[in-house]
Amino acid sequence: MVDTDSHPIVSPARDGRARPATTGAIRTLGSNPATAPIMLHPGDSLSTGRRVVYIILLGALTALGPFTIDLYLPAFPVLESDFRTTEAAIQLTLTGTMIGFALGQLVVGPLSDKVGRRVPLLAVTALHVLASTAAALAPTLELLSVTRVLMGAGAAAGGVVAAAIVRDLFGGRRLVVMLSRLALVSGVAPVLAPLVGSGLLLVMPWRGIFVVLAVYGAVMLIAALFLVPETLPRARRAEQAGTTIWQRYRSVLSDRVFLGVLVIGGMTFSGLFSYLSSSSFLFQGAYGLDAQQYGLLFAANSLGVVLGVQAASRLAARFGPQWVMAWSTAIMLVAGTAIVITDQLGLGMWGTVVPLFFFMTGCGFTFPCVQVLALDRHGKAAGTAQSIIGATNFGVAGLVSPVVGWVAGSAGISATTMAAVMVGCAVIGVAALWLLVRPRTVGLLAP
Repeated sequence: MVDTDSHPIVSPARDGRARPATTGAIRTLGSNPATAPIMLHPGDSLSTGRRVVYIILLGALTALGPFTIDLYLPAFPVLESDFRTTEAAIQLTLTGTMIGFALGQLVVGPLSDKVGRRVPLLAVTALHVLASTAAALAPTLELLSVTRVLMGAGAAAGGVVAAAIVRDLFGGRRLVVMLSRLALVSGVAPVLAPLVGSGLLLVMPWRGIFVVLAVYGAVMLIAALFLVPETLPRARRAEQAGTTIWQRYRSVLSDRVFLGVLVIGGMTFSGLFSYLSSSSFLFQGAYGLDAQQYGLLFAANSLGVVLGVQAASRLAARFGPQWVMAWSTAIMLVAGTAIVITDQLGLGMWGTVVPLFFFMTGCGFTFPCVQVLALDRHGKAAGTAQSIIGATNFGVAGLVSPVVGWVAGSAGISATTMAAVMVGCAVIGVAALWLLVRPRTVGLLAP
């Protein structure tokens, strides 16, 4: 099959020299084309080593967003003291970051479908470096809040472009495997970031955390400049050039299944961030843990996310992501309810931690399934589809997570107030699965 648009991925030729692989080719030519293996997607021709490089680099880009949002969570009590303000005011800096992250994705995603993946990635990551530096120097809480919004917008490109690149290269069951690796990063990073943040607080003031984020962003900017190729072929860019952003949004949002997984993803992240935004006050305040013990607790919970994501990638390829979510959303609902019950029974910290682990595991099962169902159905608008998913996940989570503090009021955050929001999110997720997605109407993944 002849394709006039060369793909930027480099693969070795028979003479040992590098040559560009072609996009859209379905058969790899060799000495005997009739017996050459069939390649359904451009990424099928990548070597295992090259695929590992993609996983590491795209995973690091994906992690930039969660680390930007969560690395400073252990510093919340210190920020509250330094700025002489309230818990709710500090939580609003987290809300601003997630709203900036959501809005940034809504711009970056459709733009990457139109002009390619590299330019938006480089421009927005540069914004992240500048905003992180400004945050480290912010003299007031108001200025810190503004820089946090810009940091969120600057971190937006990593996750959107990484998922879009994967969809450019892969499809079917291999898409499940690759997206599950990114989902592992996006699921584990929010839980590991506070552990890293608590360690940083041992050796530096809270402003140093933003210096670390600026350095992280600079490393990703350099890596993207030299190692991330343009994976969107010119032909597809030309095809998108004739459509407006609103037309691309409309084509994706008219899909009932996409809308369903959009709600499920948003509610799963909202449940997760309800826990993240309140956990430092709950475990350090109510349960008396120090910053390092709090970080270790996050590390233990991250194991649940890891187990969920890794199991989901295998089960989704075999049974379908919609059926994996049927179980995972139910697990989150039961686990959230259990936290409320154990707290009301006065079972203490372990009565909260054990069901919380199962809630996190349910989140791990859900993350990759949401991405697979959404992107497998909208390969030609992968950037737009991923931007909507990311914007919904972090935007809705940013609006929902402060509800925990609002419900708690002057009484302070408790396990019950935290879990009540988590249960509400799980209920909406379960309803969206059965009323919008309707698992029986969704077919199995293509090869």
